[in-house]
Amino acid sequence: MELDVKLNEIYEMLLAATRSVGAEITSPWFYFQLGLIIAGAGIAYAIGATVRARVDLSTTSTGWPAPLRLLRRVMVGSASTAAFAVVMMAARGGMLAWTWPSRSYLLAVCAKLALAWLVIRLVTSVIRNGFLVRLVSLSAWCVAALSILGQLEQTIEALDSVSVVVGGLRLTPLLLIKLVVLLAIALWLTNVASKFLEGRIAQSRDLTPSIQVLLIKLVRVALMIFAVTVVMSAVGINLSALAIFSGAAGVGIGFGLQKIVANFISGVILLADKSVKPGDLVTIGDSFGRISAMNTRYISVSAGDGREFLIPNEDLVTQKVVNWTYTDKNTMVKVNFGTNYDADPRLVCKLAADVAAAVPRAIKHKTPSCLLTEFTEAGMKFSLTFWIADPDGMDRVRSDVMLTLWEAFKREGIRVPYPVREIRIRGGALPVETVVEVAP
Repeated sequence: MELDVKLNEIYEMLLAATRSVGAEITSPWFYFQLGLIIAGAGIAYAIGATVRARVDLSTTSTGWPAPLRLLRRVMVGSASTAAFAVVMMAARGGMLAWTWPSRSYLLAVCAKLALAWLVIRLVTSVIRNGFLVRLVSLSAWCVAALSILGQLEQTIEALDSVSVVVGGLRLTPLLLIKLVVLLAIALWLTNVASKFLEGRIAQSRDLTPSIQVLLIKLVRVALMIFAVTVVMSAVGINLSALAIFSGAAGVGIGFGLQKIVANFISGVILLADKSVKPGDLVTIGDSFGRISAMNTRYISVSAGDGREFLIPNEDLVTQKVVNWTYTDKNTMVKVNFGTNYDADPRLVCKLAADVAAAVPRAIKHKTPSCLLTEFTEAGMKFSLTFWIADPDGMDRVRSDVMLTLWEAFKREGIRVPYPVREIRIRGGALPVETVVEVAP
């Protein structure tokens, strides 16, 4: 019954507005004002096009303060709107001096609407998010238009008259509109504040990279929760009325969001225990590279060849992780090689140690070591070890050492063993022996 009464009130309001518009349209002054509006729009468009063509924003505003540059850019971009408002006000003034005020009412409405849009453009010019600019601009202009037409209070009452009660929460179109607009503004302000705080945290020299990432994520989540809470309280939503949804959210997390929650908690643990941090060189399974970013659900590992491995945080907690730079970036490089039995093993070890010591990236205070590790059928096996200051590019360093070692062996006449196969063919009067050497 109450809903029928409210719908009847809305119907009566719309019917009254329709009658008012019908009476206005039947007047000949309406078409006269409409002609002036169309002519004014054409004049304003021409003025705006001329201003935009003649004003070069890239050169004329050089050296101006940032607020003045922003104001100039907005005014040039909205030159047509400003010109239309001026033309409408001039036409309204002329009509007031010539005839009754009621015969130029439409001109006054157009002038006020143009001025309202101009002010809204100036205010929203500080927002960088395009979607938010359109949302705020459209919402503010609709409110201004209803206020100018004198229908704001009736519209608010109509939007608030229809409601649906869910779990003790009264939902109305007016409440939803307020919630969407205020939530968009609050999230934008939260984003601005979080970026400012993130910049200050990133500039701190007293915090490690992992603690910086952890603080940034906590600040962002805290500001978002605070913004949502403030908006809900501002629109009159009692948070206790949302208790009915908490059970459903818990069930959803328990069944459908297990991995997401596990990765989120694992990410917090990784940031807190500092086992890995941005910039570390790690090996996780078959993935090797440097950590470029740590996010809520995964870490990004750059392989150095253009590939990015996105590894869930849970894998870093439950699997074996090799962190090459956990406590010390100094890395031992091992090169295994062999020679034949004709070579002097002491000379081989000295040559290998000298080659490793001459590497530009080798740590000078840690002497390279070369050991004879095994006697095999094919020859002797050696192991050369030396240290470099950073594991990044370790394979390149190993390759350079092996190339230089090969050149030293050729210079000293030391041969690297390779497999030899003997094939004996028996046939005819005399046996024939053939030796085939197979290169590796």
